[in-house]
Amino acid sequence: MQIQEIDTDYLQSTLETLLSIPSPSGYTDQIARWCGEELGRLGVEYELTRRGAIRARVKGRSDKPARAIIAHIDTLGAQVARLKENGRVSVVPVGHWSSRFAEGARCTLFTRQGSYRGTILPLKASGHVYGDEIDTQETSWDHVELRLDIAVHDAEGLHSHGIATGDFIGIDPQPEFLESGYIVSRHLDDKAGVAAIFAVLKAIAESGEIPAVDTLFLFSISEEIGVGASSILTHDVASMIAVDNGACAPGQNSRETGVTLGMADMTGPFDYHLTNKLVDLCEAGGIPYQRDVFRQYRSDNASAIEGGADVRTALVTFGIDASHGYERVHMNALQSVARLLMAYTASPVKISRDAEPAGDLEGFTDQPVEPAEADDAEEGAEHLFGDMPVS
Repeated sequence: MQIQEIDTDYLQSTLETLLSIPSPSGYTDQIARWCGEELGRLGVEYELTRRGAIRARVKGRSDKPARAIIAHIDTLGAQVARLKENGRVSVVPVGHWSSRFAEGARCTLFTRQGSYRGTILPLKASGHVYGDEIDTQETSWDHVELRLDIAVHDAEGLHSHGIATGDFIGIDPQPEFLESGYIVSRHLDDKAGVAAIFAVLKAIAESGEIPAVDTLFLFSISEEIGVGASSILTHDVASMIAVDNGACAPGQNSRETGVTLGMADMTGPFDYHLTNKLVDLCEAGGIPYQRDVFRQYRSDNASAIEGGADVRTALVTFGIDASHGYERVHMNALQSVARLLMAYTASPVKISRDAEPAGDLEGFTDQPVEPAEADDAEEGAEHLFGDMPVS
């Protein structure tokens, strides 16, 4: 199977641009605007929902059963909880992340009148003042505060600058792109996935390849707070692949290279047939991959199913170390994800019955139940890093 070349330089530059645009859940207008403009530059038709989620449709050789590929443009962040009498700001998280990773973060606070720069600090930040207490104080969101880089010393001073409860706070990503291929940054979840999808769209546009069926490329805006894909799917979509991070840690099988296919998350297993199709595509295309199960994790798939969508779901991830913290991924993983998505868009539909929402047993799927032959075990060997270049 011939897989269209992925423009790695474009993938990286797109990721750099996405990371430079603050987009905590609830404050995503600016990044939605950029994504819309970039889709326009690529010649891809799209529409925005009322709140700014994006649906881009690439017409296929057949209109159904339509497919969807989704990633989220929102990130973790924070909001102002209250103005403190010491002239600092109490904060609450947007999304689920530890205050341990917030300590020392540079950030931008957005008010209705304008923005201010600042730093999130533990309540006891100076060893010259508190001595060993800086190492024994509790770690929680109740024990950090935002120090703004403005001359204020009380709550009234904050109020006079237009700062109010509920104002959004964007956390600086501080990205580094290393010659080794590693990328270190906050918010790789899921801007790395979004960049990979844009690289796929660019490859499709430049190659003139027509997908097997209509394929929707979706960008949700509230995945980090659990409701990303709950209202973005159209009724013709029969299958959806979520592109997101795969958590690398002891006890997990994810890697920072190749594709990591999620077999299940905390909401349960993904669709058997769609997931195995992705395995087949990896093996046919020589795309390095591994499989993993995530027990403390959910994606846009969960919100789609909980929202009532009757679609097959699968999870394609790029393994990152220290997810929801200072994350690290290798460019090889993003290349691999993009190659798999290209192969998927070109692949024929195997379950033609999926074109209709319901029917009888004719054409319905089957799952193997017979004992495996001894030689079959060798056929399931998974690829590791492979011979793919870094760029």
